Amino acid sequence: MQVTIDISMYPNREEFIPPIDGFIEKINCFSNLKITTFPTSTVVQGEYEYAMGAVQKTIAVCYREYHMAVYVAKIIPGYEAL
Repeated sequence: MQVTIDISMYPNREEFIPPIDGFIEKINCFSNLKITTFPTSTVVQGEYEYAMGAVQKTIAVCYREYHMAVYVAKIIPGYEAL
C-alpha cells in the first residue's frame, strides 16, 4: 500500500532553519521514496512500511542531533497526493 506523509518540523530554538534543513537532507538519503519539499512542509510518498520507517528514523536522528522539535504529520494511506 502506498502512503503520503505530509510532515512539518518546528524546532524549539531561535536558529530554526538548520534543523529543518537537516531533516530534509536526512530524509532525502532514503531511496525508493518520492520526496517533495515545500516552504511549510515536506511530502514523503512511497510504500507504507518503508516510508513510515524512514520518517521515524529521520525524526530519531534529528532528536539526537537537534534535541527539541515538534513534528506535525498528516498520514494518508492509499493516496498519492502529488
